[in-house]
Amino acid sequence: MAKSSADTPLMQQHRAIKQKYPDAVLLFRVGDFYETFGEDAIIASRVLGITLTKRNNGAAASSELAGFPHHALDTYLHKLVKAGHRVAVCDQLEDPKTVKGIVKRGVTEMVTPGVATNDKLLEQGSNNFLAAVHFTETDCGVAFLDISTGEFLIAEGNTEYIDNLLQGLKPAEVIFQRQYQKTFKESHGNRFYTYTMESWIFDEAFATESLLKHFQTHTLKGFGVEHLSKGLVAAGAILYYLKETEHPNIQHISSLQRIEQEDFLWMDRFTIRNLELIGTGTEQGHHLLKVMDNTVSPMGARLLRRWMIFPLKNQQKIHERLNTVEYLLLHTEARKQLIQAIKSCGDLERLVSKIPSKKINPREVLQLARGLEQVNNIKDFCLTATDQLLKDAGMAMNPCSDLVERITQSLTDNPPVAANKGEVFRAGIHAELDTLRNIATGGKEYLINIQQREAEKTGISSLKISFNNVFGYYLEVTNSHKNKVPADWIRKQTLANAERYITPELKEYEEKITGAEDKILAIELELYDQLLQSLQPHIAAIQINAQLLAQIDCLTCFAENALQYQYKKPEVHEGHALDLKDSRHPVIERNLPPGENYIANDILLDPASQQIIILTGPNMSGKSAILRQTALITLMAHMGSFVPASSAKIPLTDKIFTRVGASDNLSGGESTFMVEMNETASIINNISTRSLVLLDEIGRGTSTYDGISIAWSIVEYLHASKHAPKTLFATHYHELNELEEKLPRVKNFHVTNKEVGNKIIFLRKLAAGGSTHSFGIHVAKMAGMPPELIQRANEILAQLEEKHVDESATENISKKERLEKNIKEISGPKMQLSIFDAHSQTFDDIRKMLNDIDINRLTPVEALMKLNEIKGLLK
Repeated sequence: MAKSSADTPLMQQHRAIKQKYPDAVLLFRVGDFYETFGEDAIIASRVLGITLTKRNNGAAASSELAGFPHHALDTYLHKLVKAGHRVAVCDQLEDPKTVKGIVKRGVTEMVTPGVATNDKLLEQGSNNFLAAVHFTETDCGVAFLDISTGEFLIAEGNTEYIDNLLQGLKPAEVIFQRQYQKTFKESHGNRFYTYTMESWIFDEAFATESLLKHFQTHTLKGFGVEHLSKGLVAAGAILYYLKETEHPNIQHISSLQRIEQEDFLWMDRFTIRNLELIGTGTEQGHHLLKVMDNTVSPMGARLLRRWMIFPLKNQQKIHERLNTVEYLLLHTEARKQLIQAIKSCGDLERLVSKIPSKKINPREVLQLARGLEQVNNIKDFCLTATDQLLKDAGMAMNPCSDLVERITQSLTDNPPVAANKGEVFRAGIHAELDTLRNIATGGKEYLINIQQREAEKTGISSLKISFNNVFGYYLEVTNSHKNKVPADWIRKQTLANAERYITPELKEYEEKITGAEDKILAIELELYDQLLQSLQPHIAAIQINAQLLAQIDCLTCFAENALQYQYKKPEVHEGHALDLKDSRHPVIERNLPPGENYIANDILLDPASQQIIILTGPNMSGKSAILRQTALITLMAHMGSFVPASSAKIPLTDKIFTRVGASDNLSGGESTFMVEMNETASIINNISTRSLVLLDEIGRGTSTYDGISIAWSIVEYLHASKHAPKTLFATHYHELNELEEKLPRVKNFHVTNKEVGNKIIFLRKLAAGGSTHSFGIHVAKMAGMPPELIQRANEILAQLEEKHVDESATENISKKERLEKNIKEISGPKMQLSIFDAHSQTFDDIRKMLNDIDINRLTPVEALMKLNEIKGLLK
């Protein structure tokens, strides 16, 4: 904004503050409004739909202006941040009534997508992470912080691992060194809101010092993260960013946790996307999280999402969760009470994070106390349980009884949503507060008593007490009674037909009642501040309670799902065979039309005898569903959930790889086939003995010959691999069925169908042996292709099949040569009849007649007559 000689002191102050926050929209508090100027005003008017005006300074210079009332801040702030803008909130730091000249102002909060704490900016069931990535010549470090819950996570690894974490945790904002903008884009694309920072911030010594100072410790060994030096640099950068964005009150960030790649079942970002775990790419799409999430608290919903992205790999921990689910399933009444108690707790995690910044309101403080009362009940239940995981949780819970008592005894039963609204504290808490309240509320009564007493004493029956802003409370006497006025009354005003007086008693009471409201507010705010101070030491304990409640919420959710959807306890073992009986797809079965049952299937994958299943079958018959359900059931078991099958023996799995469905990366300059090959190469290069590999239609992005060759060689490679990964390979290349004869651990299966007349009914049942048809033409017909196109496709198919049979019996040539030869020999369409054909005109007439018929309106009798007419033309 150009400086003008006519700039007012206010605009000079605005410019000085704006210079410190050049990349943010500055909301500048002026009286009861937040104003924006210049470029900020243009952005605000566009995003918020508010009026843009011009501010003229009396000179040639003028500036755009747009504003909104201060009480609408929450609504408008949320819109600006959601639109991807950084917002600096500049408030008045002094009371304008007590200041001569310009009021002191300063930025009290900087809100960006990654450091949002306002409820309107947050989704209850999802974390709102700020991520920092520290790039080095070799690996990367990464840190994730949810300032709204206090969760602080760090990890380090190669670019693929970091990308996987970013994909899974979906941070709202990512910060990194400025010089690595190109590297970040190449590795992670344009999926994230980013902010770049100077490289000196990403210094190991600086980061360590910041972390030690924040956690007030001499070492980071207590967190078990001292070996993650690159991750610690990213964590330090996050703390610096919080300081820069005016977030000084972060005492609720009390621990640092590491994410170890070795602790969890690995899924690359393709797998998370292909299996549709937490999203489908469409708003109304159904995904696994949507089906499984029947948690009753926001804390549980957030944790369930984390469990899905990071399934366990430790057999003991998996068994602990499964046993707890089984215990909760058997104790129906206790489970129902537990669910109700957790539901009543509210979002303890986010409530407690508002304490350091003092953004928690009185109503929320009371909710915190009520939540802790429920923690006490849950603790009692857990301690009496025979399940070990629940017992341990009960032991670790701290109901903070003394704090609960203090809150419930201090606050009224229905406190206001803001501390400055009054009526926050109960009577009997503060003697002076009670006295002032009596004065403020009993004032009217007291004045009536004075009026009655003075009227009786003086005999002035028409005496009345009133108030004005000039001299406060007064006694008014009509002229007919003014001779009865006592000598100690002081006359203040003479009217046409009355006189107004004050008395020492009235003046004394006026001073009391006028100051009472202000004093009441001051005392209540001081008491509230003291109450919030008393909450501070309990933050860590309440956070632990919240984490334990979230775990129990997830496990009771699993128990409810098992009961409601007939899921069974899986047997997770250290062997290598995967044996599923009557397995079902958890998402598809929940979204079938009413009355339709999901067709269950048995699946056996055993590296010793049936390592690779080649799955063929009609298009649309459900091959992809069988692949996905195998992976989803394995994943659910590793989360500690029961699974949709009548029985499931699932080997401990370290990696799930999928290559399902076509997806172009045209913006990145890659074709469908290139994406397919990249994803497949990633699988081939990372398999292990405990991997589960799902491949769907590999090679379809290129020519038939190339596709068959690549698919064939992939199967051979996986079969010959020393790791022998369990593999499901769905394909429409029926030629691959021949591999069963050549490779001992390859078995053919197909999805069955039934032909009724000229229709195909998909039975969706798995059966041994390969399929010989793909029914692609049938699917084309279902999609609404023109009848003449379908007819011609059937003619070509019949010719190819006929020649295939003839030549396979007589000639010893390759499939490729045979196919090329047959294609060359396919005759032209039968409709291209010879000019010498005597029936050419007749056929044209018949064709025209058939084309003109509206079959939907044709009665059976008319159809017979039409048929007879056509027969007559052929004679």
